[in-house]
Amino acid sequence: MTPIEPATGLADLRKEIDRIDAAMHGLLMERGEIIDQLIAIKRSQASGSAFRPGREASMMREIVGRHHGILPVDIVESIWRVIIATFTHVQAPYTVHGDISLGNAAMRDVARFHFGFVVPYETHDDAGDVIQALSHSRGDLGLVPVAAPGAWWRALEGETAPKIIARLPFVERADHPAALATYVLSKPIDEPPSASDVRLVSAVLPSALPKLPQGWSIPAHAGAALLVALHPGQSLVALTEALPVGTSFEPVGSHAPAFVLPLK
Repeated sequence: MTPIEPATGLADLRKEIDRIDAAMHGLLMERGEIIDQLIAIKRSQASGSAFRPGREASMMREIVGRHHGILPVDIVESIWRVIIATFTHVQAPYTVHGDISLGNAAMRDVARFHFGFVVPYETHDDAGDVIQALSHSRGDLGLVPVAAPGAWWRALEGETAPKIIARLPFVERADHPAALATYVLSKPIDEPPSASDVRLVSAVLPSALPKLPQGWSIPAHAGAALLVALHPGQSLVALTEALPVGTSFEPVGSHAPAFVLPLK
């Protein structure tokens, strides 16, 4: 690139910025035209929910993995999330329900960072109210902090109950602007977990243990109820053998493993 003379360089650079802005806007409108076609196809084929958490996780890994330059990755992640959430809302309108039991501000940051301001957002006092709202909705999403009080995940047991479909933030890094560890819930979707997904199991013991079993990831627990995360290579059979006889097990969802941003 030939260096621009200082006297005219600023104007030329601003023209380049305007050209890029117009191109980005054009691409967004082009994306909207494709979504129009997608809506028409889904209406004719009745293909089900517009949510595809596995596909979204794969795309996010690619976006963050190839990102470089002075633009903070926070902005890239948030812009992409808002675009996806908004276009999904255009395909099939939905509301996001947030459990504010650990704080209204923290959950609002999670909702707005990942879903923007077009998607309606409603708050609820606890996880039970969120799950109840999902049960009576057509295709809404719920946000529940991993550390929400009580054995809230037990309400996800059963084939037709809502399930965990994602965990936020997906891109883990220091000083994340929406860092509250949160599960995304929805009614069961037509997308089986991949081999690399983390599977979540509700385990109810005959009685509470004095200490948690070693070697297992247990994101949450309350008394004799455990929420166990089975990572790739871990089996439900092995978990059954590790816990006391009489323990009951119910699958309550799955999510893609987090993308951990390397420290610079």
